[in-house]
Amino acid sequence: MSTSKETIAYLLEQLEPLDVRTRAMFGEYGLYCDDKIVAFVCDDTLFVKPTDIAEEYSDATYLAPAYPGSKDYYAVPDDKLADTEWLHEFVQRTADVLPASKPKTAKKKPAPKKPPTTR
Repeated sequence: MSTSKETIAYLLEQLEPLDVRTRAMFGEYGLYCDDKIVAFVCDDTLFVKPTDIAEEYSDATYLAPAYPGSKDYYAVPDDKLADTEWLHEFVQRTADVLPASKPKTAKKKPAPKKPPTTR
């Protein structure tokens, strides 16, 4: 099962006016806040990265893998998605404690091949 576009639209609406966006990846979605990946949306469930502040918003009973083989993330219950104040704080504070993304380095283009010389 994969995440529906309706779920993504609902999450983005709930998170307004935060600086958030989603990106499709591996058949599911990554959720970015302030250009940092703070969560994944898998099977229509929001999984927030574990951080030092996460325990203020959730407890270990909500830890679960976002996808088979992943480490545990905090699965946000549906009733908490409707609590925009709580959701905004959880997502923004998670972004605040995560390190800034490393800038991508430009890949060098290979030098064009020279045509063979004939004598």
